Amino acid sequence: MDLSLSRAVVCVPARNEAEALPRLIRSLDRQQGTGDGARLRVLVLANNCTDATADTLRAMARAGDVPNLDLRVVEATIPPPDAHVGTARRRALDAGVEWLAGDRVADGVLLSTDADAIVPEDWVRANLRALRRAELVGGRLVLQADEVSDTPVLRALHDRIEEYWSAVRGLEDAFDPPAHDPAPRHGDHVAASLSPRADLYRAVGGLPVLPCGEDNALVSRVRLHGGRVRHCPHVSVAVSDRGIGRVQGGMATEMTRRARVATGGETYCLPPAAHWRALIARRRAVAASFTDRAGVAAGLAALGIAPDDIAAIDPTNCPNAIALVERVEARIGEGIPEAVSVPLEEALAGLHAMLAEARPARVA
Repeated sequence: MDLSLSRAVVCVPARNEAEALPRLIRSLDRQQGTGDGARLRVLVLANNCTDATADTLRAMARAGDVPNLDLRVVEATIPPPDAHVGTARRRALDAGVEWLAGDRVADGVLLSTDADAIVPEDWVRANLRALRRAELVGGRLVLQADEVSDTPVLRALHDRIEEYWSAVRGLEDAFDPPAHDPAPRHGDHVAASLSPRADLYRAVGGLPVLPCGEDNALVSRVRLHGGRVRHCPHVSVAVSDRGIGRVQGGMATEMTRRARVATGGETYCLPPAAHWRALIARRRAVAASFTDRAGVAAGLAALGIAPDDIAAIDPTNCPNAIALVERVEARIGEGIPEAVSVPLEEALAGLHAMLAEARPARVA
């Protein structure tokens, strides 16, 4: 696959980000592969801004501060009740698709990020490499603490939560390793670093217009179409851990929750190891029923899935096992008892114990 930045467009929704956004724009200007006439497309949708976001970016372009970018600023006013990040990000990505189409780019790539992010110099090219064997790439989030929030207790909490999710991925590797997303991998696929192929983005109907969780909803759409989602360890983005956010349920809400935990105001709870072991086994069983196309329906019935649900899942027109698992869960849920979360340290101890038991089996 061509690693030329001419295939890509970076799409950024921004509302009142005149202070933070220039840092992202300068990091994009430093991307590997630019220079000598090669420029990276960057589209910023300045939506409902009451500050100088758009003027600041245009001033940077006029002053020659970002010579390696083809910077396009689109101002938009989005009325309620649609004035949320899902609408803004959808418009930014759709405008990116139109830009690539207008330039007749046949194998274009959309790169989504956030206004308060900073990307390393190899971010675009690392995404393009990862897309050689995937249809969508999620980048690893690296939290950047400000002076107020940067405390030893909070840093330790961040580390323990990351250790938890790493252990969950360890269970996947032990009992049902994904061939298209091999270890080492991270577990992030959020809008701060999300890169779908442009043709697939169009095929799945674009980004769902949701006030929160629009990124995860797009990932689900990709999987429903059989798309491979890669969590490449070489793709990362630095994001702020600021606790003031505009999205209820977004990263700012999570950071506020962690701050409460760090000060003793809340116990951080997550699903126990047994939940993940059961979910991995269930997904493996659903995927295994796809090995024989003629017997997919019978395989799903053997898992206790009702005939009406099987008909709605339409397994005979399912492209692969990835899509089958996603269709089953979209129709009837995970198929296991709902998780009862436990304190983080208890959950971690259970995960490590389960992984220790799994290691001899893997060696054998």
